Amino acid sequence: MLKKIQFLLLFLFSNFHIVHAEKLLVAVASNFVAPAKELSQEFSRITSHNVSLSFGSTGKLYAQIVHGAPFQVFLAADQERPFKLVSQGIAEKGSQFTYALGRIVLYCPRVETDQQPLEILKSNEFARMAIANPTTAPYGRAALEVLQNLVILENLSTRIIQGDNIAQTFQFLSTGNAELGFVSRSQLINIDPDLYWTIPADLHTPIQQDAVLLQKGLDTKAAREFLEFLKSDLAREIIQSFGYDLE
Repeated sequence: MLKKIQFLLLFLFSNFHIVHAEKLLVAVASNFVAPAKELSQEFSRITSHNVSLSFGSTGKLYAQIVHGAPFQVFLAADQERPFKLVSQGIAEKGSQFTYALGRIVLYCPRVETDQQPLEILKSNEFARMAIANPTTAPYGRAALEVLQNLVILENLSTRIIQGDNIAQTFQFLSTGNAELGFVSRSQLINIDPDLYWTIPADLHTPIQQDAVLLQKGLDTKAAREFLEFLKSDLAREIIQSFGYDLE
């Protein structure tokens, strides 16, 4: 409660003082759906700004932004796309920062044996495995790196099905279209830990998720305030509660 009060005072008395409520359009990577909803609700409660969230793979959101989508803030699942937007003059230089460190997990929702997820993966006793599209989704790229580092990618390549993003990948697993797959730990907060294996960080490139202020948000006070909010203790606590690590 104290931290909520402190953040409220920050907005009342700092340079981010609110004159009137604004509408804010935020593009959000699919792995961050649940925390983004909670963060936006808390931000709106504190500031009265109206936050509209659009979810998708980082690659597809990046393409939409490049082609003129009206987003004002971008919460990506990597550092690469925000950096590109800054380089292209589509995002503000100096506004990019890491808001979360993603963790990828191997999830086996219908395990009927005492085998652990890693044992099932190495057993080859499954028909299909789901990953997000590695071209557009950083979590999909990380999944491929894990399989390569475990030296099993070649044996499994014909069984891999790809979701457009990590949300669709999770849906494949939830509906039984794949027996196991790689998803974000944040999607499994209320799931039995025995059903998934959190991938050791040394098996893939770190998933550093960066935020950036887009050109269309330069004159929007709500956009700058939202990015400041993401750096607050309150926001960081929310992000951690969904299974993310922090810098």
